[in-house]
Amino acid sequence: MSQQIPRIQKAAVLDSHDTPIRIKDDHPVKQPDDLAPGECLLKMHCTGVCHTDLHARLGDWPLPCKLPLIGGHEGVGDIVAIGAHTVNSPVKIGDRVGVKWLADSCLQCEQCRKGLEQTCSKAKLSGYTVDGTFSQYVVSYVSHVTPIPESLSSQEAASFLCAGVTVYRALKYGQTNPGDWIVIPGAGGGLGHLAVQYAVHAFGLRVIAIDTGAEKRRLCLELGSEKWIDFRETKDLVKDIKEAAGGDGPHATLVSAASSSAYEQAVDYLRPGGSLLLVGLPGKAQIGASIFWTVVKGINMVGSYVGNRQDAREALDIASMGKIRCHFVQKPLSALTEYVLSRNIERCC
Repeated sequence: MSQQIPRIQKAAVLDSHDTPIRIKDDHPVKQPDDLAPGECLLKMHCTGVCHTDLHARLGDWPLPCKLPLIGGHEGVGDIVAIGAHTVNSPVKIGDRVGVKWLADSCLQCEQCRKGLEQTCSKAKLSGYTVDGTFSQYVVSYVSHVTPIPESLSSQEAASFLCAGVTVYRALKYGQTNPGDWIVIPGAGGGLGHLAVQYAVHAFGLRVIAIDTGAEKRRLCLELGSEKWIDFRETKDLVKDIKEAAGGDGPHATLVSAASSSAYEQAVDYLRPGGSLLLVGLPGKAQIGASIFWTVVKGINMVGSYVGNRQDAREALDIASMGKIRCHFVQKPLSALTEYVLSRNIERCC
């Protein structure tokens, strides 16, 4: 059984990397009878916007996206239809669920069996290789949509589906212990402000926040950072970080920057045995850190790519307890072209 579904909808469509995104009022909606087994149709409440959406807009990643494309992968909505002949569905019509970057995977290969569904060779990526959440209705997959805890609003839950699960998983596998020091560059930003809270409240870490400006300083300290370093004011960032962590340097750093310099500096300031958690996805940058000191200091480099289904549930469950809050601004769908994904993206962001 399914609800009456409209034939057309509003959607933000990218036709090419050289043309502006169009807000269409007559984009077709896939009808319940057309859903394949395992597919579900969501009526959306809201969607977040991620830096990855900018890469899709510009086409500057080595992994090409589909075109035309409806972007977005931080969406929350209600399931209004499920494909016929779907078996053992973990969700049902009426459930409020989230759509993540990983839309679907085979669940049978070695990577999927090991909990690395996001690296599955058959993975489908929301808002990148399949249409995403910048629309009123979205087709997703029953095995991968994530139930949203009742205590979280849809607007707050949206960013946890990407930014939240991304930093949570990196910290989860970061080889740290409660009481360890961790550096978070960009701590006042989207991923950063969530990373500070997960680090403090979920893992018991001591945070050294790096960012710039009085407003971000206030935010980072309010969220639980013990130390603050303004990268525009410091004359020796590596020295200041080491001193903030007692002289030996931090035990870990979570880097979500889109430039290589942040990764290279980390090898210099991490203490021996420290962990460099690589989260950012610059399209072309290379790591030019000293191999000698990486080896001699025993630095662990841990690449962490979004998260699996369990990581997403854990990240949302922790957020639902009320200690981790997402700071966000709500805008209409038309703002995608006005503020974020215009052709002048390098200048407006």
